[in-house]
Amino acid sequence: MDSRTKRRLSPAQLGEIARDALGCGLTSSEELTDGFANAVWRLRLDDGRQVVLKVGPPPDLRMLTYERHLLRTEAMVYHLAKPAGLPMPDLLRASFDDPALGGDYLVLSALDGNSWSDTPLGPAEENAVRFELGRHLARLHAIPGTGVFGYPYAGLTGRTWRDAFLVMMGAVLDDAVHYNTRLPTTIVEIAGLVHRNTHVLDEVVTPALVHFDVWPGNVFLDGDRRIQAVIDFERAFWGDPLADFVTPTLFGELREDDPLLVGYRAEGGEADLGDGARIRLALYRVYLYLIMLVEDGPRQYPEESYGRIRDLSTRSLASCLDTLRAGLRQHGPHARV
Repeated sequence: MDSRTKRRLSPAQLGEIARDALGCGLTSSEELTDGFANAVWRLRLDDGRQVVLKVGPPPDLRMLTYERHLLRTEAMVYHLAKPAGLPMPDLLRASFDDPALGGDYLVLSALDGNSWSDTPLGPAEENAVRFELGRHLARLHAIPGTGVFGYPYAGLTGRTWRDAFLVMMGAVLDDAVHYNTRLPTTIVEIAGLVHRNTHVLDEVVTPALVHFDVWPGNVFLDGDRRIQAVIDFERAFWGDPLADFVTPTLFGELREDDPLLVGYRAEGGEADLGDGARIRLALYRVYLYLIMLVEDGPRQYPEESYGRIRDLSTRSLASCLDTLRAGLRQHGPHARV
């Protein structure tokens, strides 16, 4: 799936970055086209190494509001999560507002494994990967925060998780207005359903580092079908650990017997799936599906590759909104206004 947010760099520009960032010459380059926002290349250097270059979108291109300084968020996660034992590439160089490039870039060590999404697995192997991923998420969520929730580099923050989430939700709904995104109901109704259910967010009192994009394409496996690395942290925020169970169960539901949840708890992670947690999960799914629908505005995906995702996201968003309506009918609107 192509995207107009991706930068186009010449071989000469790639070579200049290799020299400036690592002091090496460039022998060859290959663009990696799986990502949807940043431009990514695998670079072969004259010292024999292979590295990955991630270049942020053009700074003058309007993105979604939460996407301000995506690579700065990712660099923050590398600095915090690598010492905590999360398997991930090495961050070799982070450059922000590079004068020659006119933007941000990261240089990472290259991986030699394959993404989970590209690796055929039997049921037992699939369960083992999910269990292992759950343990890694527990380690990620144990990283201490600074007391602020939300996206610090995008300016979408709050002192409580409820306040931060409402700011984050308001931003993506504003983006939906700007890009005239087609949604299954009105923005006013979505905002109202979210606001009247956010009392459940008061259960979250400590900000955890949340990846929020843990789908199989962002998990790499080695030859033994073990997790080699988790990648692509630009969507990360400080919030509710439960939100990280949304993308690994995309277009589905989280079950108590999911090996992901079993592994998470085995590593000491706490995850209660009571009534409040189910509403929280529905809120986070609403937020994710809105992102998946609205981001077509700046990216302008080809219809032949995006149509199915749009349909699934629209139906799933409508279903989650029904869950929020049902919660109000069962428990009543408890939100403070």
